[in-house]
Amino acid sequence: MAAKLTIGFLGAGKMATALAKGVASAGLVKPAQIRASDPTPGARASFAKETGAKTTVSNIDVVRFANVVILAVKPAQVGELLEEIRPALTARHLVISIAAGVPIARLENGLGADARVIRVMPNTPALVSASASAYALGKAATAADAALAQRLFSAVGLAFQVKESLLDAVTGLSGSGPAYVYLIIEALSDGGVASGLPREMATRLAAQTVYGSAKMVLETGQHPGALKDMVTSPGGTTIEGLHELEKGKVRGVLINAVRAATEKSRKLGL
Repeated sequence: MAAKLTIGFLGAGKMATALAKGVASAGLVKPAQIRASDPTPGARASFAKETGAKTTVSNIDVVRFANVVILAVKPAQVGELLEEIRPALTARHLVISIAAGVPIARLENGLGADARVIRVMPNTPALVSASASAYALGKAATAADAALAQRLFSAVGLAFQVKESLLDAVTGLSGSGPAYVYLIIEALSDGGVASGLPREMATRLAAQTVYGSAKMVLETGQHPGALKDMVTSPGGTTIEGLHELEKGKVRGVLINAVRAATEKSRKLGL
């Protein structure tokens, strides 16, 4: 696949850079098989430095270069971009959009009904190859296109194929979720400081604890409740802390946060 695949990024920001680095590191493509466009000189320079790939100001040049075109621009820029690139698209192109909240129907309307389109919701831990992504296929996308998307986004973390109707829930959970976890890490650090730990140590301990706990869930395959019970000794310190969390309704608050973000995502896509 590495000999045939060429990837063009329309937008050379941090997410595009992370994806480009990920697919190159995974051996799916070489830097020479990647190109990116961006109107901002700083973004182009950073992309080129991080990936070793060429950049340009021309979106059309990128489309002509690539057989996979990744839309990595802000949602407000999508309409104008689709109009610009539509004349240059051919049957060889697969278009993958990571523009948040832009539905497949809008992409297909802008590019034509025959356009092979995939919509993806990644998240920012792609920057450290630990993304949680989900993708949905447009009407003309093929099984081979789905397999390619799976390989591309698995290169920077986990990737799941879902119905487009579920992408709002993915946005509410894994798209917005890093912010929830950062808040939890910050609060755990505050608790450590309140208990006498230096700030830097408290933050590193809190972050490593979250990282290690997440790794346990992913690598053991055990239910989080079972892993929680393994830490919770009768009459011990952990059950005291859990009791306080339950009194504060932390579980319900997190559920409500995901649901609220999901609903907001639905409204943005209307």
